[in-house]
Amino acid sequence: MENLPPGFLVGLLVFLLLCSAFFSSAETGMLSLNRYRLRHQAKEGHRAARRASRLLSRPDRLLGTILVGNNFVNILASSIATVLAMQLWGEAGIAIATLGLTILLLIFGEITPKTLAALRPELVAYPFSLPLTFLQRILYPLVATLGWISNGLLKLIGIDPAAKGSDTLSTEELRSVVRESGTSLPLNRQSMLLGILDLERVTVDDIMIPRHEVAGINLDDDLETIIGQLRTTPHTRLPVYREDINQIEGVVHMRHIARLLSHDQLTKEALLEACTEPYFVPENTPLSTQLLNFQKQKRRIGIVVDEYGDVLGIVTLEDILEEIVGEFSNQDALRSPDIHPQDDGTQVIDGAAYIREVNRALGWHLPCEGPKTLNGLITEALEHIPDSSVCLQIGRYRLEILQAAENRVKSVRAWDAGQDPEEESEE
Repeated sequence: MENLPPGFLVGLLVFLLLCSAFFSSAETGMLSLNRYRLRHQAKEGHRAARRASRLLSRPDRLLGTILVGNNFVNILASSIATVLAMQLWGEAGIAIATLGLTILLLIFGEITPKTLAALRPELVAYPFSLPLTFLQRILYPLVATLGWISNGLLKLIGIDPAAKGSDTLSTEELRSVVRESGTSLPLNRQSMLLGILDLERVTVDDIMIPRHEVAGINLDDDLETIIGQLRTTPHTRLPVYREDINQIEGVVHMRHIARLLSHDQLTKEALLEACTEPYFVPENTPLSTQLLNFQKQKRRIGIVVDEYGDVLGIVTLEDILEEIVGEFSNQDALRSPDIHPQDDGTQVIDGAAYIREVNRALGWHLPCEGPKTLNGLITEALEHIPDSSVCLQIGRYRLEILQAAENRVKSVRAWDAGQDPEEESEE
């Protein structure tokens, strides 16, 4: 090698630097690939993705091939650089070659190619997967021997090389992936996916229509009142009960009585015959479970009951779907006008309003892990039933009790303390 011309040695050194960059970028690129995108592309028939997937299925062999090649190239480059430097500068060339080659390897063989591979892993890993597959086959005996020794050392310290880490995502991790998807996923689809994931954390009593807001048919009313109610109702399904909703007889679908109603032939007996058996739902049932239960039972409405069997309200399939896709219409606002915007930017809210509905309507973040209603939240914060004109702050939200009676808060004036209500009204 000492008799080789300097020009040839320089060319060989440049080639070895390129090989070092190849191995360094291949390692970073292969290990930086998005595994889920890789699997999808491999299933779609992408040839390079399939090659990369096969290489990554045995990471010990892949890393063994890359490291064997990279170390061989770097050691050979070091020897050539030393010979070249001694031809040019004599004994002082050893120090010059060591310093110079270290800088060249760091810049052109490590930092630059690895940075590029980390930023564009598919651009690097997919084309490099072909030569890596070829090298893996050639170097297989050496790589297998080194892998066997390496795995033996890992077993000595209690690590099983055959055990693979799980690539599955938890619900929280999947939620983070959806939030960080950026512009690749439209906001409405992000909201829908997050809504599906949140079904496990929300129960039917969080979204149910409370019993005092349930529109139903009381069989104790006279027939004219019942017929008038049926003709003006905006709902397609109504609970039918006697005296109060705890004595529910069934649920009637307007389609089943439409003919009788149009021909003035409806009677209470015919109304009862058209009813289906009520479907009862425990109050703490997660929405994900209830959605499946609705599907299995072929139901669209359920009667929510507590542990004593008392009716708390009703939940519908539409209520659950709205948790995923958002409101279908302004029907909820018509059914329960609990929030009244004021000219000064504040909100007058009914104490019975559900906290989740307030948060959704106003974009607020009042705590909803404990009490479900605004009245319950205020009572828990004060630890007593308050009088009127009491003010308090919960998080960044200020609440002023306007009316309290019958052992509960009836109305509250609320605003975001981070915003000046007067400034909002001017805007």
